[in-house]
Amino acid sequence: MKKVVGLIMSLVLLFGVLAGCSNSESSGEAKNDKKVDLKVWSFTDELKKPITTFEEKNGVKVELTIVPIADYPTKLKPVLESGVGAPDVFTGEIAFLKQWVNAGYWENLSQEPYNVNEVADNYVPYVFDLGKDEQGDVRALSWQTTPGGLFYKRSIAKEVLGTDDPKEIGEMLTSMDKVFEVSEKMKEKGYRMFPDEGSIRWFSQGDDPKPWVNENDELKLTDQKIEFLDYAKELRENSYTALAPEWSPSWFEAMDKPIKVKENGKETETEVFSYVLPTWGLHSVLKTNVEDSVGDWAVTSGPSPYFWGGTWLGVYNKSENKELAYDFVKMMTQDDEFLTDWAKETGDVLSYLPVTNEIKDDFSDEFLGGQNNYQFFLDQAKSIEPGIVTKYDQQLDTFYGNAVQEYVDGKKSKDEAIAEFYKKAQNAYPELKVPKK
Repeated sequence: MKKVVGLIMSLVLLFGVLAGCSNSESSGEAKNDKKVDLKVWSFTDELKKPITTFEEKNGVKVELTIVPIADYPTKLKPVLESGVGAPDVFTGEIAFLKQWVNAGYWENLSQEPYNVNEVADNYVPYVFDLGKDEQGDVRALSWQTTPGGLFYKRSIAKEVLGTDDPKEIGEMLTSMDKVFEVSEKMKEKGYRMFPDEGSIRWFSQGDDPKPWVNENDELKLTDQKIEFLDYAKELRENSYTALAPEWSPSWFEAMDKPIKVKENGKETETEVFSYVLPTWGLHSVLKTNVEDSVGDWAVTSGPSPYFWGGTWLGVYNKSENKELAYDFVKMMTQDDEFLTDWAKETGDVLSYLPVTNEIKDDFSDEFLGGQNNYQFFLDQAKSIEPGIVTKYDQQLDTFYGNAVQEYVDGKKSKDEAIAEFYKKAQNAYPELKVPKK
């Protein structure tokens, strides 16, 4: 999950679902002339260290090819179809996961000799379920779970709300109405609740999340998603945000210091109270951009649970090294010793319950003032519904994010923004039943 910024900036706007994952410009990592025993492809550099561990434990050589996320699907598909130069193991990101589990390139891990269904209860349910194809067979596994939270500054919370306790702060944010009440209190003291309007997009699913497209191929813009337009507009009109777009320089700057905000021709200096980020956001975003406020942060829940990102991996179904390939997948997703060390070293929140149950009670993070964020995120993961993920999400999220932004910026009315969203969705996916607006 390192270097997450570069990968997301090219694809982001309010509803980007990319995540938890990273990119590197490297196209291959051959160490010497020794024969390669296993080839691995990924869009993220997070497998580098695990591969070194795997090589040392098994006396083999693994070649890692890293392809930037924007190019990954188009470069990977041809080699999987032809088999020429294809990897034995390859990863998938949540944005295109549902396409890949049904594409037939990953080995069926539910069958002999893998039989992963026998260990299904060892995983966070939504993570295990997302790796299944339409027939219910497991094609990919993930070692991580990526639920989200609301990270906030303890010092500002104490000043404005009278407490910095994560549980008490979370109780103040159990609905969007309450979020706006806290936002007003922040404004009165000279602070901004969020860096930008897109911060609340993850809460637009509400407590009853629904997929963009249902089983009848119908595109459904739920009441909660429509309300997001109004909430985003209200944030802007009431000056509850710092006008710092996600992944922009000002968005990062506001994590650690006051920034200047220009509204209606007037410039003011303000500080941002909170950022809405998932598990990997702590390690790959906040910790890499914060110096002065280390220890002044905490994480709590927002109006509804959500998850953002994640990396799955599986065995290429035409690999000639399936046994060794699965050994690597198994180490990454089921090896108690490796995963325990990995979690303690990286802080990655695991999906493999035998390990998380052993380590969750003793976790604490100095960056978060000693808070046990591990337990918090595992509790959040219990409420995640995997059925909301579809193969259309990445594109539809982008379309809707653009529509919301145009409405917030005053370029389109609410009805015009929704109509534009429907039009783009229909043009991109003619097979869908799209409402006429």
